Amino acid sequence: MVSSGFNKVISAQRKVIAERFKKIKHKIVIMSGKGGVGKSFIAANLSVALAMLNRKVGIFDADFHGPDVPKILGVRGNVLRVGPKGIEPVVAKHGIKVLSLDFMLSSDETPIIWRGPLKATAIRQLLAEVNWGDLDYFIVDLPPGTGDEPLSVAHETPGLDGIVLVTIPSEVSLLDVKRAATFAKRLNIPILGVVENMSYYRCPICGHIEYLFGKGGGETLAKKLGVELLGKIPVDTKINEANDKGQPYVELYPESDGAREILKIAKKLISKLEAVDERTTS
Repeated sequence: MVSSGFNKVISAQRKVIAERFKKIKHKIVIMSGKGGVGKSFIAANLSVALAMLNRKVGIFDADFHGPDVPKILGVRGNVLRVGPKGIEPVVAKHGIKVLSLDFMLSSDETPIIWRGPLKATAIRQLLAEVNWGDLDYFIVDLPPGTGDEPLSVAHETPGLDGIVLVTIPSEVSLLDVKRAATFAKRLNIPILGVVENMSYYRCPICGHIEYLFGKGGGETLAKKLGVELLGKIPVDTKINEANDKGQPYVELYPESDGAREILKIAKKLISKLEAVDERTTS
């Protein structure tokens, strides 16, 4: 009896999710099999780049144990509010709508100690109850690995356009990202491309380039997977500076190599996904 009632609740939530997501054109997951590769930085700044290109953007920070997106976007400390249409996401600069568990924590030291079923329930409930409105792009920042959160997002988000895999050139990172690629293939989710973060370091004085974590790993991975290498983002001390200030790097340092590369990645994704829209409607 309890099981039957629970299944009815899930079914009702999924119907609400389906209705809400009819208003969202494209859904992209940012994923990596490994932590420490700058995935949240990529997700947050890609969202800003898309918004700077006049797209309406929402970002769901699904990394429950390390919710960094609000800090990177400068909206940390905000509180979610409930309106007549549901939970209202926090609005960052450029009108970016942000949802993160960070907005629900009582302090910086509050840990999330949840088992898998609770995470799945939370993701489904948030997708059902948050009023995203009309969006061009819905970006999901996933935690490292291929466990509960990625599975729940993949199962509960209608019409995922695909996954962007983030790696660094090191062999250890590439091994983990290959697992994320296998995850995507087994769930029949397209891989939109690979982003190689921390690709190289350019000396600001002489311009010499040093490959601190190896060279060509992202390109090799993209070729092996048969997908595009969307971009190479360099090591840049300004990235940490921007993150700590809560000011998006692409906006704070628009002339930097990294910011230009992120903007190029956003344009490539627009070209890939919106070209499909044009073919569908023509």
